[in-house]
This record gives sequence, structure tokens and C-alpha cells, in this order.
Amino acid sequence: MAWISTEEATRRLGVRVQTLYAYVSRGRLEARPDPADPRRSLYSLEDIETLAGKRAGPRRASEVARDAIAWGEPVLASALTTVAQGRLYYRGKDAIALSAHATLEEAAAHFWDVPVTAPARRVAPVDGALRARLFLALAAGAGEATPTRGRAHDALAREAWAVLDAVVGAAAGAADKGAIHERLAAAWGLDAHGGDLVRRALVLLMDHELNASTFSARVAASTGASLFACALAGLSTLSGPLHGAAVGAVMDFIEDCARTDATATIERRLNEGRAMPGFGHPLYPEGDPRAADLLAAIPGAKSVDALVRAVAAATGAKPNVDMAIAALACGYGLTRETAFAIFAIGRAVGWLGHSMEQIETGALIRPRARYTGPALETPA
Repeated sequence: MAWISTEEATRRLGVRVQTLYAYVSRGRLEARPDPADPRRSLYSLEDIETLAGKRAGPRRASEVARDAIAWGEPVLASALTTVAQGRLYYRGKDAIALSAHATLEEAAAHFWDVPVTAPARRVAPVDGALRARLFLALAAGAGEATPTRGRAHDALAREAWAVLDAVVGAAAGAADKGAIHERLAAAWGLDAHGGDLVRRALVLLMDHELNASTFSARVAASTGASLFACALAGLSTLSGPLHGAAVGAVMDFIEDCARTDATATIERRLNEGRAMPGFGHPLYPEGDPRAADLLAAIPGAKSVDALVRAVAAATGAKPNVDMAIAALACGYGLTRETAFAIFAIGRAVGWLGHSMEQIETGALIRPRARYTGPALETPA
């Protein structure tokens, strides 16, 4: 079998590299590490030629729409985030480089294209489970906030800062002094290094293009809903086990491997046809750079080194950012709810940025469904 490079594969197909990765994730294109450089991938020439032949033929609009909605071609224009050549960028800035020094507030200001502004503190819920407090804080704000259509960017930004502060307040409680990561570190009993790791994680989780929760937020924004309501839509979607709540399954996997033997645990999961939580990502077939950056800085991540090596040996998969957040939580004795909160607080910046961008287009997101139900009745 002949194999070709990423550059040659994208040239032959006439697609972006993200689409190439999507073909791999859907099993339509076989890939393998390049023996000369394991950080790069090679692609089956036979599969490429098959795909090129299909692309050359006429495609119905329904087929284009179906393929676009699942890791396919872009479906709307955005100036905020992209993944290119295996790297994540926020408004043109490399996310890894930005996370090396920026606070979440500074990163949000860049992402929203506004000055850093300290909003008036809101009264945050202090009782109940952490995840419930996040929902309550946004629901309370959504009940008070006004619709957004036609409002100026500065006005939207003021509400965005208030939304972010409400979410942080729900997680940090009485810890209301300092930057966001410092407030969270004080609330969760982290030392200075732990707090700085939370800062880096928040920036790296800030946005990831049109992921499920961000798309939910944009749909809400397209109706003119308040930014609190848009963030609530994002949080609701994030709570699913295939999205932000996945970090809990990764923590279970880490603990399972620590109790027994990583190689045996992985073999058992493979024999049962189960996935390896925290590994692989369709947009990063050569490895999620966010995970690599965080894992290298987490002291407790050494405990997952054996797991990472064992999964790589068995499947070739590399850790994704869920594994890094789980390793951070396990290394510092944080709960699953706290790990989820890190994800939610960071991603709230993305929800708000995309919501503002969508509001300013003035367009309603309203796709059509392709009907597959019973035959339609003939009118009498």
C-alpha cells in the first residue's frame, strides 16, 4: 500500500487539513505515523483516490449538509478561533503561547477585542453542589438580563464580563480577591503552582471553534437571547458525557489503572470494545498540543505516564485535553465537579465571544431537517 503526506493528501482532495482529520475519525481514510517522523502522519493513497473520485462527482445539498455538521467543512464564518496544522489559535494568537503568561481576563479581552474590565460583583449562590451553583448563577442572570439584538459591542462586552464573574463567583464562593485563577486556587486550596496550572488550563480551554456547547450558545444568541441565557445554553450542552462531563470518565480510567495494572486494564477495555477515555481527537491526529503542554507542567501527571505509554503502545492514540484536566485534578486531589468547573469557566469565554459575534451578524441560525418519517398523507 502506498502512503502520502498530509500536504499531498490535502492537495489531491482540495480540502483543509481539518477535513482530512475528519475523514480519519470517521474511518473513511486510513492514517499511520510517518516512520521518519512519528509526530507526522501518512495517509493511504488508495483511500485518498477513492475519496477524490467521490468528491469529483455531483453531490446533493443534503449530502453536503450532512457531512458538514460532523467534523466536516466549516458551516459559518468566524474571526475567533481555528485549528490549523495541529495548532489552536485565538484571533490569530497561538493558544499555547498565550497560556504561557496570560490570565483568563487578559485572554478574554483579546478574544472579545475589548479592554479588561472588572464588573460589579454579583451575589453568587453558595449552597449546593458546585455544578448546580454554576447553573443557578446563570439561570438567575438569565431571568434578569435583557435581549441582545441591536446592542453595541461595548454594551455586550459589559454583560459578558458580568456573566464570567457570575460563573467564577459560583465556583469560588467567598474568595473574591485577585485574578480569576487566584480566586479559584484560594477556594480549592491550591498552592501557587496549582493556581498557575489552573490559569493555563483556563486559557487553553477557552474556546475550540464550533464545538457542541459553543454552537448551542450561538444558536441561542441568534434569537437575541441574553448573554446569560447563551452561556446557560452552552453549560447545558457541556454537561453531557460526550463533552465537558467526559473528564469524570477520564478520572475513573486513571484511578482504575492506578488500582490495578494499566496494560491489563487497557487490554480488557479493548477486548470489550470500549474506548480509551482521554485519548485521541479528530482535529489532532498527531496529538493534542493543549494536552502535551499541560501534562508537561503538572507534577502529578507523572502518575499517568505509564497509562499514556500503555495506551500509545496498544492503540497509537495520544492524550487529549480531557486527560490533562483529569491529571491536574487527580494530582491535586480535586473532585470531578471541580474538574468540570475548570472546563466550564474557561469555555464560558468562548461561549460569550461566539455569542457576541453571532448577535452582531443579525442572522438567525435555523437549519432544515431532512424528513425520514412515514409517508405523508394525501389531502382529501
